[in-house]
Amino acid sequence: MSAVNSLVPARFLTIIAHLVIVITIFWSRENNIKACLPLEYTQEQYEEEDRKLVVALAVTLGLFGVELAGFFSGVSMFNCSQGLLSTGVHASASVALLFFLFEQWDCDIYWWILAVCSVLPAFVEILLFIAVFGMKKKHL
Repeated sequence: MSAVNSLVPARFLTIIAHLVIVITIFWSRENNIKACLPLEYTQEQYEEEDRKLVVALAVTLGLFGVELAGFFSGVSMFNCSQGLLSTGVHASASVALLFFLFEQWDCDIYWWILAVCSVLPAFVEILLFIAVFGMKKKHL
């Protein structure tokens, strides 16, 4: 089995693992929100932190949509560079988010994980999408 053919299932599995962990955090975000707050907090503080975390999780889910659309459309499915980048960052995100979930890290850390492990591969996916379909229109 060539390197490209083994990257495709590895990339898919790491993306799905990252997606499952994000959905799990979304469902059980109460403990993570309480970890972001001081010992004595008001309901408004709780709602504000909840809103911030929900926005971050929603952005992450949107970026998953972008990356999975590019993957399933075939634009980047067999691209070695994107496959390696995506596999690496999603595997790293899965490990980091497991620590975020179980160790109840501060909510600001989620934004860093989002920036490095979700925005970066989605941005590269968009660039590949533009390059592939931009070149296709140019040759027609």
